Amino acid sequence: MPKPPAPNPPSTAPSPTSDPSHPSHKTGTNIQKQTDSHVEGIDVKLAKLNAELTTYQQRMSKMRDGPGKTALKQKALKILQRRKMYEGQRDQLEQQSWNMEQASMMTDNLKNVMTTVDVMKDTNKTLRKQYGKVNIDKIERMQDEMQDLMEVGNDIQESMSRSYDVPEDVDEAELDAELEALGEEAVMEGGFGQSMGVGEMPGFMQDEVPSFIDEPPEGGKVKEAAG
Repeated sequence: MPKPPAPNPPSTAPSPTSDPSHPSHKTGTNIQKQTDSHVEGIDVKLAKLNAELTTYQQRMSKMRDGPGKTALKQKALKILQRRKMYEGQRDQLEQQSWNMEQASMMTDNLKNVMTTVDVMKDTNKTLRKQYGKVNIDKIERMQDEMQDLMEVGNDIQESMSRSYDVPEDVDEAELDAELEALGEEAVMEGGFGQSMGVGEMPGFMQDEVPSFIDEPPEGGKVKEAAG
C-alpha cells in the first residue's frame, strides 16, 4: 500500500503585505506613483481651462448681446464641461491614491506589529530562562540572615558605647545644687583669682587631692610651667 504524501511544511516566506521587497508591494508603489502623476497632469489641464474661461468671461463682459456673444458663450460652456470632466477624474484618482496610501500604511503597521510580537516572544523566553534560575526561598533566607546580622551589629555597637564612669541614675537637681554651692563658696572667698595665689589649688579641690601626690608643687616650677 503506497504511503500518503508527506504534508508540505508551512511556508516561512514573508507575506506580500509584510515584505517591502515582494513584487506585489513594488507593484502597488508603482501604481500609486502613476496615479499621482496622472493627478498632476490633470491639474495642469485644469489650470489651462480656467485661464481660457477667465478670458472668455472678460470678453463677454465687454460685448453686447448678439450672435458673437452667443457663439463665445457656447465655447465657454464646452470648456466648462471639459473642466467638470477633468475635475471628476482628478477626484477619482485622488481617492484611489488615498486608498493605496492607506493600504501601504496598514501594511507598514502590520509589519511593525509582527516585529514587536517577535521581540516580545524572545524577551519572554529570556525572562523565563533567567527567572527559572532564581530560588525565592534562598533569597528569603538570605534576607533573614542579613536582618539577624544587623541586629547583632546593633547589639555590639550598644555594648561598645557603654559608659563606665558616669552613673546612670545621676540626679540633675543635685548637680545644680552642688554647682550653686561652688559658686557661693567662690564669692565668699573673694573670687578664685583673689583668694589664692598663682600655683595654689582652689579651695573646693583641696580636700580632693589624689593620694598619689606627696606634696604640692613648688611655686617656681609652677611659674615656669605657666610661663
